[in-house]
Amino acid sequence: MNGDDEEVVAASADPSPPLEWRFSQVFGERSAGEEVHEVDVISAIEFDNSGDHLATGDRGGRVVLFERTDAKNLHSSGARKDLEETDYPLRHPEFRYKTEFQSHDPEFDYLKSLEIEEKINKIRWCQTANGALFLLSTNDKTIKFWKVQDKKIKKVCDINSDPSRTAGNVNGEVNSSFPPGGISSLRLPVVVTSHESSPVARCRRVYSHAHDYHINSISNNSDGETFISADDLRINLWNLEISNQSFNIVDVKPEKMEDLSEVITSAEFHPTHCNMLAYSSSKGSIRLIDLRQSALCDSHSKLFEEPEAAGPKSFFTEIIASVSDIKFAKDGRYLLSRDYMTLKLWDINMDSGPVATFQVHEHLKPKLCDLYENDSIFDKFECCISGNGLRAATGSYSNLFRVFGVSPGSTETATLEASRNPMSRRHHVPVPSSPFKALSRVVSRGTESHGVDGNSNALDYTTKLLHLAWHPKENSIACAAGNSLYMYYA
Repeated sequence: MNGDDEEVVAASADPSPPLEWRFSQVFGERSAGEEVHEVDVISAIEFDNSGDHLATGDRGGRVVLFERTDAKNLHSSGARKDLEETDYPLRHPEFRYKTEFQSHDPEFDYLKSLEIEEKINKIRWCQTANGALFLLSTNDKTIKFWKVQDKKIKKVCDINSDPSRTAGNVNGEVNSSFPPGGISSLRLPVVVTSHESSPVARCRRVYSHAHDYHINSISNNSDGETFISADDLRINLWNLEISNQSFNIVDVKPEKMEDLSEVITSAEFHPTHCNMLAYSSSKGSIRLIDLRQSALCDSHSKLFEEPEAAGPKSFFTEIIASVSDIKFAKDGRYLLSRDYMTLKLWDINMDSGPVATFQVHEHLKPKLCDLYENDSIFDKFECCISGNGLRAATGSYSNLFRVFGVSPGSTETATLEASRNPMSRRHHVPVPSSPFKALSRVVSRGTESHGVDGNSNALDYTTKLLHLAWHPKENSIACAAGNSLYMYYA
């Protein structure tokens, strides 16, 4: 087979054209020059499984919920006109503010003389029940299980007497004495439930005192009954109904702390197999473990890591190899990982190396010393994958985020800015065809010149897009830029 034939095969393997991203909504948009308070900076974003609700957490310990407004029109059935309107595609998904609540407050650990900040590290939605929403939120030490439900508003009406009509009302002031002749009839106040409702958040359980180090991940199990929490050295398994007991299933702490060579950076349950989970490390490896093998899963069933590159290693080699986030695709076959420089796609049935590697920060290689000096090299960028598994996205500096086509043969690469004009930094990189592409199965994409971004604009390391989430059913992305929540659709 010649090279031309292989190009045809690659093109046919990618039936979907590149997406054209458009601005949808923004919440908390700040004006030019407006100061952003640290407590208002968004630190976590998560869609629920239906995609009808979105939750954000901030550094002030607050959780803000948004609900989709156009979904109600889709789900309701009624007049012929309503049904006919569903035949036409909606302009774009729209969300509105639902409610917010204070999830965590600052604490102080007197035993360790340690301040515990209120910042929300992760949010995970749980299964809904009886019209109520359930979610888990965590800061560095404590996980909380919340129930949010619409409650009917009750009002007190039919008061006994109108002060304006009583003889005891003098100059607008009510006289406590009865009017002359007394009150002809005594009416008791009545509590009436109105048709209006208001969402009320209530903390159902608190899972605490189980982690000596900062919690970096929580993940729900597909069984709907358990979840895991991970810190630098341990992963614990919890039952949602039991808050005073957890089981330690992974422990990488050595006997002597000076022998510590790597830490856990992220952990995620498999989306369909309740016995499988994956966790990543600061050395760039990902381990897949099976809970059926043993109670303490110190030994992994599969190890995914990049083959060591030939040549000398630098001081920064291990730092930039650290995996900051992992996400399973919806079908559980593929696993997405993000390190400082790249985004990688792994096939859990192939542990020899990543299926595809996408360059995100290749242009920053000459500036690693500067990034180390200002601590930017330790920034932890999240990643997300679309519900159909065809595309993935991750953040960068200057409030930019990048979208890659991850399906076989796809050449889609786009750089967008978290603003009302996301395509202002539009950048597509064509992939040169290779006669060995089908043999290697590994594609490296997204490489840019050292001009920092698609339009050679200087990057701003103080504005970084760390958190983003992909809608589970549609091509819609929510991302956080400081205290602002931007939403885009394609």
